[in-house]
Amino acid sequence: MGSFSIWHWLIVLVVVLLLFGRGKIPELMGDMAKGIKSFKKGMADEDAADAAKTVDHRADETVAPGKEKVSKS
Repeated sequence: MGSFSIWHWLIVLVVVLLLFGRGKIPELMGDMAKGIKSFKKGMADEDAADAAKTVDHRADETVAPGKEKVSKS
């Protein structure tokens, strides 16, 4: 039950190719790459929105020296 030999990997490769076909595997990898890019873009958009909220929130709290803090609520 140690490591697999080269023959085991070749048999697994043949079975995978028979199940999915030669053209299907690159198509699946392309779809996965598009999904990952979309996920990263969504995360970046969310981070940018959070950063904008933080900047707006800090701008609301800015107080001149010697002045009282005035709430905009």
